[in-house]
Amino acid sequence: MLPARERMPDAAATDSPSTREVRRSRAGSLWFGLREHWPEYLIEAWALGTFMVSAAVFAVLFEAPGSPVRAAIGDPTLRRVLGGLAMGLTAIAIIYSPWGQRSGAHMNPAVTLTFLRLGKIARWDALFYIAAQLAGGTFGVLLAWQLLGDAFALPPVRFAATVPGPDGAAVALGAEFLISFAMMSMILAVSGNARVQRFTGLFAGLLVATFISIEAPFSGMSMNPARTFASAAPTGMFGSMWLYVVAPVLGMLSAATLRVHLFPRAPMPCAKYDHSPTQRCIHCGYRP
Repeated sequence: MLPARERMPDAAATDSPSTREVRRSRAGSLWFGLREHWPEYLIEAWALGTFMVSAAVFAVLFEAPGSPVRAAIGDPTLRRVLGGLAMGLTAIAIIYSPWGQRSGAHMNPAVTLTFLRLGKIARWDALFYIAAQLAGGTFGVLLAWQLLGDAFALPPVRFAATVPGPDGAAVALGAEFLISFAMMSMILAVSGNARVQRFTGLFAGLLVATFISIEAPFSGMSMNPARTFASAAPTGMFGSMWLYVVAPVLGMLSAATLRVHLFPRAPMPCAKYDHSPTQRCIHCGYRP
């Protein structure tokens, strides 16, 4: 018999349609969501805010002109790889933290919208998740600005903004679509498999590290509308914002659509990277 940690999430993810329908109708209320699920909304704000503070710190360490780390590591490619590793570990730490396990640690409107499309998160929960991600990410950038000052605000760091690379917006659009497609394909494949689902967050962190190392020169490696919005907010530089909304959302929705058509009988996972048996789940109704 599989241990409880492996059996519980799979059972929650395959809840009966009638039970899920009743739960969705309750969670579909605006006031019900605010009253019962506000801790998860605040956790989503904390999660992306923490991610952005970490991004700011490592961007300053590796790229600010006065940084001793930049002076010691002259190769920009090596600095980018190390920065990617740092952000991948940050994502893993957030996902597997008790708070991250509680909300699901989406940290990304594109992830939330994809789970909404799959019927794995209620509409009001999705709305408040996205609002929290935008607010939390922006607060994290502003907090980092206060802590790090001009080293974070001035070029070349420039609020760790994600902008199209020298190959232009079309290449950046395609690159963002591909990495978003790959990330959601991994999430659905791994978290939908009871034997390996607990490693979903680890694989997500590894992909973040890989994409920053390889794809960042083309688009800055956002894959996340809220992350790009947060870095653009202090300066109002939203000229390329459309790209970082369209590509991640379309990429992740396309991955979900393809999986549904190719594997119609495959179980769809709950809207969490790590479905811990110690944390409640507002998405599938699990209670410890």
